[in-house]
Amino acid sequence: MKYIAPDQIEQVPGRQIRPGEHFAFRCHAQLSCFNQCCRHLNLFLYPYDVLRLKNHLEMTSDQFIDQHVDVVLREGHYFPEVLLRMSEEGDHPCPFLTPQGCRVYPARPHTCRLFPIEQGVLFDSARKRTTPVYFFRPFDFCKGPGEPQTWTIEAYLKDQDADTHYQMNLKWAQVRQLFQADPWGLEGPQGPRAKMAFMAAYNIDRFREFVFGSSFLKRYHVKSTLVKKMRQSDEALLEFGFEWIRFFVWGKPSKQMKVR
Repeated sequence: MKYIAPDQIEQVPGRQIRPGEHFAFRCHAQLSCFNQCCRHLNLFLYPYDVLRLKNHLEMTSDQFIDQHVDVVLREGHYFPEVLLRMSEEGDHPCPFLTPQGCRVYPARPHTCRLFPIEQGVLFDSARKRTTPVYFFRPFDFCKGPGEPQTWTIEAYLKDQDADTHYQMNLKWAQVRQLFQADPWGLEGPQGPRAKMAFMAAYNIDRFREFVFGSSFLKRYHVKSTLVKKMRQSDEALLEFGFEWIRFFVWGKPSKQMKVR
């Protein structure tokens, strides 16, 4: 998910689908292209994707990152990106692909969940307002658009159970926007602050240990209701991780925590 300026929207590939407009699509095993879209992918994972996948697979964050993720830092960027590591076999399929389809389907990443729709965020800088935008971009070989099933964006998002993913990914996109500037100084993007920020975003297990197993709650006052919620909910803890990055890396004021 990326921010798009109003004057850039015409440059985005694909056909924009506006609220109330319809598009045709249905994917099923009888299509000749079934499973072909799950190969040769550069599939970027959001923090919430990693959380859902590792929990579904009953893995620790460390195990999932070690076994299924490539972490890359592109030149000119100040925060790493996380890609799902494709299989080395044949045409490099997704590691979770089976002949019957996706074996992690209930926890599939946001990008897979929305296909053939790509989602962005239209940012009105004058009004400081964001609006989701959607683009229809099936692969050339995809037969799904030839099916009679039609959708509005609203119906498709509901069918794909995508709302929570969108809300979590939007919050992450707002944090990522900050990294258009370099916050690291001489220590660089491999330094201790950068590692702390990556942990807060992508390693929920280690972040939980940091919050609840260290002196963190003695050094920072966090509302007791939020502490209780974070103990019970990975999603709440991840949202707090985003807040922590804004506070710890960028010095942004926080309503959720303050130094004791």
